[in-house]
Amino acid sequence: MKDNIIMDKTRLFAKRIIYLGKYLGNEKKEYVISKQIVRCGTSIGANVFEAQNGQTKNDFASKMNIALKEATETMYWLMLLHDTDYINDLEYKSLNDDLNDIRNILISICKTSYKSL
Repeated sequence: MKDNIIMDKTRLFAKRIIYLGKYLGNEKKEYVISKQIVRCGTSIGANVFEAQNGQTKNDFASKMNIALKEATETMYWLMLLHDTDYINDLEYKSLNDDLNDIRNILISICKTSYKSL
């Protein structure tokens, strides 16, 4: 596939989230939230990738909107991990900054997509 910023960012973010899940399980012995954040944090990119082959413009817009919802859920779990001291300020800021970039791009894509319908 050709270069695509949102696809690249979500794939790299998913890798970071998978590593976070491994860290939480292996080092912190935290299994519930780690599964939640891995599920939604990797789902962002899965929906973005799936949207690329949307059958219609509406299908594309819907998949991107689902990706945005998953990003918002990931934000919640990330905040909770930070609030409960499973991740420190630096780890939280780094992941949250990446997530905010992704959310902003997805918001823009969703707005543009729904306007064109």
